[in-house]
Amino acid sequence: MRAVIQRVAEAKVEVEGRVIGAVGQGLLVYLGVGKDDTPADAEFLADKLVNLRIFPDEAGKMNRSVLEIGGGILLISNFTLQGDCRKGRRPGFDAAADPQMAEPLYEKVADLIARSDLPVAKGSFGAHMHVTSTNDGPVTFLLDSKRLF
Repeated sequence: MRAVIQRVAEAKVEVEGRVIGAVGQGLLVYLGVGKDDTPADAEFLADKLVNLRIFPDEAGKMNRSVLEIGGGILLISNFTLQGDCRKGRRPGFDAAADPQMAEPLYEKVADLIARSDLPVAKGSFGAHMHVTSTNDGPVTFLLDSKRLF
């Protein structure tokens, strides 16, 4: 699994002009599921998201997690994170999981986050979405459950 993690002051997702998910201070996470991903990848990623210390403490150092600050997570499925742009001009998506495999793993990440008593909002899997956010910092990280980067 691959994720783009943004520390946000607020974020929301709309489908067909209707807000279906929103958070205040917290994380906006774009999640791409790969063909080789398993429930263990979902567990790794959910734990990392809940406990990653990227919020400032009293001294201004990144030393607090979204759990510690009482924030929320907006989780958006995004198969394009598995895209390969190294050759040609059109991305290839051979590494992306098919929707029947990807959706349950995406939902597993959301469920595991929710078990931490964090508010978790979601996009609509497979839908065309409009995501709006206010990046706080800006602070943006890349995460790969296979630890490729």
